[in-house]
Amino acid sequence: MKRLGGKLGEVRAARLRIPVGALDRTLVVVESRELLRGQKRGIAAALRKAKEELRKLQRLAARGRITREALEERVAKALRREHLSEFVVAEVSGQGKRVSLAWRVDAVRRRRLERTRLGRRVLCTDRHVWSTGRIVYAFRGQWNVEEVFRRAKKGGIVPWGPSHQWTDSSLRLHTFATVTGLTLVSLVRLATGTRQSILAMMKTLAEVKATLVRVRTLERGRRPTVLLAPDLNAEQRKAVKTFELERWMPGLLSSIRSNASRTSAEPAA
Repeated sequence: MKRLGGKLGEVRAARLRIPVGALDRTLVVVESRELLRGQKRGIAAALRKAKEELRKLQRLAARGRITREALEERVAKALRREHLSEFVVAEVSGQGKRVSLAWRVDAVRRRRLERTRLGRRVLCTDRHVWSTGRIVYAFRGQWNVEEVFRRAKKGGIVPWGPSHQWTDSSLRLHTFATVTGLTLVSLVRLATGTRQSILAMMKTLAEVKATLVRVRTLERGRRPTVLLAPDLNAEQRKAVKTFELERWMPGLLSSIRSNASRTSAEPAA
């Protein structure tokens, strides 16, 4: 396990390339402290329930009210969850209804389990040329894709429904258009580097507007128009530069310059 650089400096990972069945895959084993803490909490909760069940089974065995087969089955069921069978040692002895149950929690096995298996994720990919850090980043960024599709189903930005289509081809085209829209929105967010949500980002960009005003003159013919540049905030100015919107609306560029010069000219408080 080696530490990754940059923002992943606290993350350790190991990498290898092996065949997975008939497939050539790169595997990245990543340590996760958050996952380890969650697994420990889950094991502690499951262990409390298992201890109650094992004590109950001990009492039933001592009273001769359970057979060996039933006792072994219920012990296995009690230790089935959260790796309990790997560090909880249970021994059933006797025959028929004259059976006994002895069990204990092996602390050494439990520490070995936490040190060697818990708190680790195995990432499998065919992106062999990607760096380990990029693979980890891609995995951690999957929630963004899932969140976008979840919001699309609920009627958020670029909603999939309601779909008033009746044929399979129309439904496929409708879905293709929705996914294309979601892709474009996500690419806009990546290009601008904003930390806003997609909904807030689209609302901010929708406010980039310029007004054309027709000027009254005494001359005949078509009246000239004047473009009134809008006031832009930092997010909007960055979007104008990123997507080169000044090519279509020159007033936006002048607005950026005037706002920047006005800001620099203002005296410090």
